[in-house]
Amino acid sequence: MDLFDHSAEHAKDAPLANRMRPQHLSEVVGQDHLLGKGRLLGAAIERDQVPSMILWGPPGTGKTTLAQVIAHETKARFVTLSAVLSGVADLRKEVAAAQEQRKLYGRPTVLFVDEIHRFNKAQQDALLPHVEKGTVVLIGATTENPSFSVNAALLSRARVFRLEELAPDSLTTLVQRALADHDRGLGDLSLGIQDNAMKMLTHGTQGDARRTLDVLEAAAKHVLQRGGEAIIQVADIEQALSSATLLYDKSGEEHYNVVSAFIKSMRGNDPDAAVYWMMRMLEAGEDPLFVLRRMLIFASEDIGNADPNALRIAVAADAAFARLGMPEGLHTLSQCCLYLASAPKSNSAYVAFSEASADIKKLGALPVPMHLRNAVTADMKRWGYGEGYRYPHNEGGHAAGATYLPDSLQGRRYYRPKAAGLELKIRERLERLRNSENASASNEPDEPKQPE
Repeated sequence: MDLFDHSAEHAKDAPLANRMRPQHLSEVVGQDHLLGKGRLLGAAIERDQVPSMILWGPPGTGKTTLAQVIAHETKARFVTLSAVLSGVADLRKEVAAAQEQRKLYGRPTVLFVDEIHRFNKAQQDALLPHVEKGTVVLIGATTENPSFSVNAALLSRARVFRLEELAPDSLTTLVQRALADHDRGLGDLSLGIQDNAMKMLTHGTQGDARRTLDVLEAAAKHVLQRGGEAIIQVADIEQALSSATLLYDKSGEEHYNVVSAFIKSMRGNDPDAAVYWMMRMLEAGEDPLFVLRRMLIFASEDIGNADPNALRIAVAADAAFARLGMPEGLHTLSQCCLYLASAPKSNSAYVAFSEASADIKKLGALPVPMHLRNAVTADMKRWGYGEGYRYPHNEGGHAAGATYLPDSLQGRRYYRPKAAGLELKIRERLERLRNSENASASNEPDEPKQPE
């Protein structure tokens, strides 16, 4: 099917963002790193030599716009599929049509797949041989990191072009163009816009061209309804922005980016950044239970015994939130976040179990030393189970020189406390105990050598 119904798209009752969508490469604003002089993508479009590609970027950065520009500039047959609505049968149908066009007219086909990250593996595999043979030139659009959502085989046959959020200067150009355009824009309304309102608009829409034009259109309607001077003011933009959405896909790359920033801010002892990233997640609709789970993990993984109270606070926050819910539960989430970010840090507990696990996988199930085994029967006692075990409570709480690891791991240290918070005291105590073991060992008489 045709990619765009231009008569409907540019009708006066269509959304402003659709009406103002560029039709030619010269109208595209921003993305100079892709479309600037001497850049590969811009030159390929101008030469009508478009390669198979994945256009990756946040919403409103021009992925579909570039597809439309290619539709206008290229001489190829241009069709589109929505990954949400299409299946393998639709792919086969379009591929068959592409083969027919090439056979009869020598005409290539550009296949635009919107939201290609929503294609499953079978659908992506169905595309692969036809892209490889050149039956179709694939243009996939995605807001997801292609390395997560597109098959490696398909990625190897398509160039990935990353689109960036539009800078405020680029958005200003779009707004001015929309206000001046009498055919597709708001030119007939003779609207002006205050400098502060323009700044609020171009900074408040987070580099999203579509969102910018949507907010501009909503603000323009508000100006017309209130009457008076035809000037878009700060208050008009504030109202239009009030329903703005934050870029945060709970299953996509931005999710992982924000979560990573949250964890690293707490680990880096920056409570201000930590609470900011936490609220970015929550304001965008993240499940508070997910945030609490991350803080529960963090309390042990990154703080541990440097401040055991951190885990108590995380558990208490989790329990309190279960009773309070939102929005009152934000108090407990914030308290917990700020405490964790401010607490002394140690990953010794994490390192300890990781290294112990690695030794188990490497060495297998080493036998338990005989003196640590429990002699639950007379025969086991006769075989030497438990022989030589020393009860620490009978020796003042510590049996100096006693060993507890398998024989081949004697002297292995998994837990190495940091000099932070309470772990400093733990470290000092363990050093004293270990020093007493060394002293005990040095005072023991040499065992007589057995005859060979």
